[in-house]
Amino acid sequence: MAKKALKDMRIAAYGGGRMGRGIGICFALAGAELLLIDSRPRDDWAAWQAAAKDDIGQMLSMLAALDLLHAEAIETLQARIHCLPHEDGLAALAECDLLFEAVPETEEAKKQAFAQLDTVLPEAAIIASTTSTFLADLVASWSAHPERVLNAHFLNPAFLVPLVEVSPHEKTDKTVTARLTELLEEAGKVPVICKASPGYIVPRIQALAMNEAARLVEEGVASAEDIDKAVRYGFGLRFAVLGLLEFIDWGGLDILYYASAYMQREMQQDRFAAPAIVAEKMQAGETGMSAGKGIYDWQNRDQDSFKLEKMRQFAEMLKMNGVFKPPVLPDRHS
Repeated sequence: MAKKALKDMRIAAYGGGRMGRGIGICFALAGAELLLIDSRPRDDWAAWQAAAKDDIGQMLSMLAALDLLHAEAIETLQARIHCLPHEDGLAALAECDLLFEAVPETEEAKKQAFAQLDTVLPEAAIIASTTSTFLADLVASWSAHPERVLNAHFLNPAFLVPLVEVSPHEKTDKTVTARLTELLEEAGKVPVICKASPGYIVPRIQALAMNEAARLVEEGVASAEDIDKAVRYGFGLRFAVLGLLEFIDWGGLDILYYASAYMQREMQQDRFAAPAIVAEKMQAGETGMSAGKGIYDWQNRDQDSFKLEKMRQFAEMLKMNGVFKPPVLPDRHS
């Protein structure tokens, strides 16, 4: 059977809060329609629908104000997101191809949602939970069809941040993971695959960085303003262009290894210790780009071209942020 194009698919979000609405905008921007289903019955559904439509309209207006879309497109995009009350929404899922579960982050709400979804979703539907709290294997245990379940962790705002962390569990059908990744890419997102592990990728790294920034304030190392300035114009600019692991290989694992040992010793905190993988690669002589191998294998890559392209991207970031001043040259007329 031929794969459906994104615009021809029946896509739904079960749960009409911030995440469900953001995902609705993602797919509307990509030319697809989405059913935004209220996950619980309510007497004041008309008011809820009006509030949801108003909120979506405001988010689209913001995109127009940011010159990311033309204002005249707002009505068309908003019409692609169909708000449905609970019972009507469940009935509409009988022909659903892709379902994003976006109910509140409680075990009770999730279990109840999957129990209801199991009764209405067709056999081939992909079920992607947007949870940031529960791992995919636990989420799948709440479904009668675990092979079709996986997590799709969007970062807020979902309609702006391109990354989606796709986390299957061991029993997720590989074709389901591949198809969801394909559909997300078609919708303009940047999916990455990660195991069912607490914190996924970004939240895990982010938690460490944010806590360390708070500790700097706590220890009186610098003001909050200067710490954030350092992050924006040092940390942030570099890592918007170069991945953390690429950065390690470029500078050399040996630098990270010795710097980590120094920090661990001076701070007397094991949280600064280098992980075992760094020590193992040091012993193997795999110290990064210059050695031909580090976290990445650089032996068959054009390192000069890679570095030049990354520096070009970095220069563009500097210009975009207005922090590159042209050189001061002698006045030709003096």
